[in-house]
Amino acid sequence: MKTLRIREKEISAFEKMKGSFHYQNKLAAPRLLKIVLNVGTGTAVKKDKNKNDLIEGRLAKITGHKASPRGAKKSISSFKVRQGDPIGAIVTLRGKRMYAFLEKLLNVALPRTKDLRGIPRKAVDNVGNLTLGIKEHTIFPETADEDIKDVFGLSITLVSSAKNQAEGLAFYELLGVPFKKE
Repeated sequence: MKTLRIREKEISAFEKMKGSFHYQNKLAAPRLLKIVLNVGTGTAVKKDKNKNDLIEGRLAKITGHKASPRGAKKSISSFKVRQGDPIGAIVTLRGKRMYAFLEKLLNVALPRTKDLRGIPRKAVDNVGNLTLGIKEHTIFPETADEDIKDVFGLSITLVSSAKNQAEGLAFYELLGVPFKKE
């Protein structure tokens, strides 16, 4: 099964990271907790009422999980947004779907990105989470044949149990994330 390759890499990360980070226990090694996909629709919903439904449907195709609409927390008159207006969608993946999505992201979607020179190391924050900004959702194979006029970007966050940036970088490199060569 394809999803087991990433899971096996995650399990073997303990042995490879044990020497440099002095882990005493396998549970001390970082592991992937969840993957979160965010799409902001913003004020485009005012022009086209079906925009959120379209985005949620495409996120469901990409992830295999139903997207949850998100509303505005506050009213902002200069943006003509009222509290509760739908302004985005979010999907949280855990377990088998998380590993299947990560496998697809690393082996299919990212290589299809235009001019991919690697992910900057700054994308890993101080607590070991990796956040990627994808400009076009069409890099995923499920959406390749759909209308090009409705292209949207999304943010993908890989949340790990790493304690700091150095641990996170080492962990993601062992998983196979293509970082920039420095």
